[in-house]
Amino acid sequence: MKKLLLICFPLLFISCQEQNSADLTKAINSKIDNWHLAASNADFENYFGFIADSGIFIGTDVTERWSKKEFSDFSKPYFDKGKAWSFTAKERTISFNKQKTIAWFDEVLDTWMGDCRSTGILSLHNDEWKLEHYQLSVTIDNELMPKFLEITKSN
Repeated sequence: MKKLLLICFPLLFISCQEQNSADLTKAINSKIDNWHLAASNADFENYFGFIADSGIFIGTDVTERWSKKEFSDFSKPYFDKGKAWSFTAKERTISFNKQKTIAWFDEVLDTWMGDCRSTGILSLHNDEWKLEHYQLSVTIDNELMPKFLEITKSN
């Protein structure tokens, strides 16, 4: 009986860890989806409430590296007009550190710019997930790169 318990306990522990990871992944997916939805709904409080106070947002333009305050100041007029932006995840991958206190993700988004790719880092703050770092990138098909380089050289 002891041998059976010694064999079953680790399997039960591993199974619980996998379930916890699945539940946590689902919760993080929901948080990120709701964050994108808050922008679509021009919900300033929920959108910026998800970003950590020390959070950084990197946009598609090379000059766009904003603190939370800088980004919220820039974005406020759009939200106030009820017209922010609408991004919908087409696919997303989420990973965690061993302690499940830091999560990072990458996603492909459907946007007004076409498909974009983004990456982000979240951390736990008093049992609440907050976005620490987010980077949005416009994607370019490899075969279009020569044309893209030609366009950017003229600027």
